[in-house]
Amino acid sequence: MASSSSLMLLTIALLISSFMVASAGNFNQDFKITWGDGRANILNDGQLLTLSLDKASGSGFESQNEYLFGKIDMQLKLVAGNSAGTVTAYYLKSEGSTWDEIDFEFLGNLSGDPYILHTNIFSQGKGNREQQFYLWFDPTADFHTYSILWNPQRIVFSVDGTPIREFKNQESKGVPFLKSQAMRIHSSLWNADDWATRGGLVKTDWSAAPFTASYRNFNAEACIWSSGASSCSSTSTNNGGWLSQELDSTSQERMRWVQKNYMIYNYCADVKRFPQGLPVECSTS
Repeated sequence: MASSSSLMLLTIALLISSFMVASAGNFNQDFKITWGDGRANILNDGQLLTLSLDKASGSGFESQNEYLFGKIDMQLKLVAGNSAGTVTAYYLKSEGSTWDEIDFEFLGNLSGDPYILHTNIFSQGKGNREQQFYLWFDPTADFHTYSILWNPQRIVFSVDGTPIREFKNQESKGVPFLKSQAMRIHSSLWNADDWATRGGLVKTDWSAAPFTASYRNFNAEACIWSSGASSCSSTSTNNGGWLSQELDSTSQERMRWVQKNYMIYNYCADVKRFPQGLPVECSTS
């Protein structure tokens, strides 16, 4: 009888062979505004999307497609000036009570203070895997590329091509991995001044509203989930290289540089939070 790990790999292979692959996109075609009463806008023939937040409400959008594994790139320019209390979220998420999720969240701050880039990973509804970073540039002055690589072996967060975090598949140690639930891309701009800036000590300055974040150059080399996908075949332009992509020695060194100089919180180092022992995945994180 085949082992459970062999069956899992066979299932993944069959699923991957059943998907179609997306490429460079257009916001009109690939996304839909989900909330905001006119505060979200798609501009320039689908090449630019903006989200705004005022005292009445924020705004958000989501992808038309669901994806199971992929390399997702999005360029963002964050809220400038005094953005304290605001959160710009950009993430992948599945449905249901035992959802999977891969998070980028940008926590606003007082003008001149650095944004905090908050990352988290949920598998089967369990999160609490936060890592936070300062950025080595001003994310409000221009667009920068924020990427998620998600394949059966690992999840990698990158900024302008520099990896900042890797979460490996450690199912052999009993850690659930994100491998069977398709996820949509979501983004939103909202008020979270009860916690976002200095634990809620700094509130949103509504005199500076509306606050606006901008998006462009979405690109996905990804498997599109479809309920009728069993007859589809992969058409990846790079032969699905991202499906087995891993960090080479140069990329690992760049990630260590970021984590040494810009990481400000790592759940895998928070022994006070986990007095009974750090989570299992931290042993090789």
